[in-house]
Formats: sequence, structure tokens, C-alpha cells
Amino acid sequence: MSETEKIVKGCLSGNRRDQELLYRRYSPKFYGVSLQYSSDTDEARDILQESFIKIFENLAKFSFEGSFEGWMRRIVVNTALERYRSKYYLTRVDDIDFIDEPEAEPDTEDFAGLEAYDLLNMIMSLPPKYRMVFNLYAIEGYSHKEIGEMLRISEGTSKSNLSRARYILQKKVKTYSGITRRVVNV
Repeated sequence: MSETEKIVKGCLSGNRRDQELLYRRYSPKFYGVSLQYSSDTDEARDILQESFIKIFENLAKFSFEGSFEGWMRRIVVNTALERYRSKYYLTRVDDIDFIDEPEAEPDTEDFAGLEAYDLLNMIMSLPPKYRMVFNLYAIEGYSHKEIGEMLRISEGTSKSNLSRARYILQKKVKTYSGITRRVVNV
């Protein structure tokens, strides 16, 4: 029996020490995931808290087939999606103006000063609908069809939102000065 299986079995039997161990082991990583889908640190903490409540409530459903961490990550992402869907009105594809913006020219400048938290702050500053599609596509690896089903939008809207998110991020990276302050406390 693996260490993870022992911790899960301890959690299922109500062992507070194992519950705390599970939380401490995975909360930093899933806080980072929550940040990707939130507009600020308070919202990320709420997503993380809701996610762990769901993880503990559904722990008995995990069958140890596949990755335990992957199973938990899916709960965190789904919790963020639920929060997003309840907060924001999703526009149908025929209600939006398609933005046909040219891809930014590849830049040969050195962005060595660009830190991971700078990039995370740039992603967090995207409008919510763009941020959600960008994260689901670029980070989680979902297809536009899957994203459309999850967010209840069309594939075309997903593609348009991804294009717009990339354009905004490219502009932000291109104008990055390295003077930004660390806003995200991970």
C-alpha cells in the first residue's frame, strides 16, 4: 500500500492528522491552480477551500485507478468553473463581435526578467471569459469542443476568446518592463 493510499484511508476513517497531512501536501500546488482561474488571491483561497471540501466529501469515490493528484486537480478546476459560471454571464457566439487581430510578430527581445509570478499576474488580469478559456486550453489541454461544453459556449466562441486572450497577453509581454511588483502571494 502506497503512502498516498494510507493517507486516504486515514482520511476516510476520520483521522484528523491524515486529513491535515493531505491538505498540507497538496494545498500549495492547488492554490496555484486556483490562482490561474481567479481574479485575485481572495477568490483563489475560496476556490481552494471549496475544492478541499469537495475532495474530502468525495474521497470514498476515488478508486485508485489513475492519478490521485489528477483526480484532485480536476475537482479544483471544476470548482473554479462552477464559480465562474455562477458569477459571469456567458455570451453566445452570435452575440459577440469576432476580433480578427493579427498574431503578434515574434519578438527577439530578451525577457529574462519576466518571472513566473509576472506571467501569472498577466493571466489573472485577463477578463474572466478570456482567462477561463486560456487556462483550459493552454494549461489544462482541453479542446475547444470540450471547453465549449464545460462553459456552455460554442467552439467558435472558445476559439475567439483564446485568440483574444493570446493577443492581450502578447501585448502585455511585449510591453513588460520588469518593474512590476509581486502581487501574488503563493
